Amino acid sequence: MKFGVLVFPGSNCDHDTYNVLAEVLGAKATLLWHASADLEGCDAIVVPGGFAYGDYLRTGAIAKFAPIMQPVKRFADQGGLVLGICNGFQILAEAGLLPGALMRNAGQRYICKQVHLRAETVNSPFTHGLTRGEVLRMPVGHMEGNYFCDADTLATLKREDRIAFRYAGEDGSTDDQHNLNGSLENIAGVLNEGRNVLGMMPHPDRSSEALLGSADGLKLFRAMAETLTARRCSSGPLLPRFTRDAQPRHHWARERQLPLRLYQRYSCAVIA
Repeated sequence: MKFGVLVFPGSNCDHDTYNVLAEVLGAKATLLWHASADLEGCDAIVVPGGFAYGDYLRTGAIAKFAPIMQPVKRFADQGGLVLGICNGFQILAEAGLLPGALMRNAGQRYICKQVHLRAETVNSPFTHGLTRGEVLRMPVGHMEGNYFCDADTLATLKREDRIAFRYAGEDGSTDDQHNLNGSLENIAGVLNEGRNVLGMMPHPDRSSEALLGSADGLKLFRAMAETLTARRCSSGPLLPRFTRDAQPRHHWARERQLPLRLYQRYSCAVIA
């Protein structure tokens, strides 16, 4: 498997992310320059944190026009895994790959500290290694992390189980005191309709080694790697796919002589 990490002018977490993927996870990884339109055969894309194009106009507003984003959109439309972290989340939202918008923090201040977030869904290629309600510890570092969407979009996100993470206390509580930036209903991360694109403001790349204070972020990268491994075992490059019902179709595993427990573990449904 091969991960691609996008690099924009102003990115500052690209090498952090590359290090986690290549050195900690042990996967093949490459850096993809913003001016290129070639994803170089990558199986998953990570849009890292930073200040792409200096955050001029609006965070992500210029980056969405970068040549590399067109193949990223096509890749996502075909079911490819795309993870946007912090500025990467902002870019994906601006590019229309994720719903909603990231606004200035409610307190009008840059926030940089360790926070807790609660896993709201385990039904995705990024979170299937977690348990629902599990509390993770990751750092944030942003000025525009205040997630907002309209009432209809929020209702859809809830109905389709697409809220991935919420800011929480260490005990998992999600009351107002743990809403560090004013995000709607403490939302810290969301999934797209296909569940193959995740955007989140906290940094799993900065919390994948115990030396940094937490290794909880590595759980997300491992989940991505396991999903890619399962896909590689299938006859189709973009299978299995995650759905809201998440009921494995047992016949699919039998037809390909693959262990059923593999697909039960991933809680995935396969598109025939």
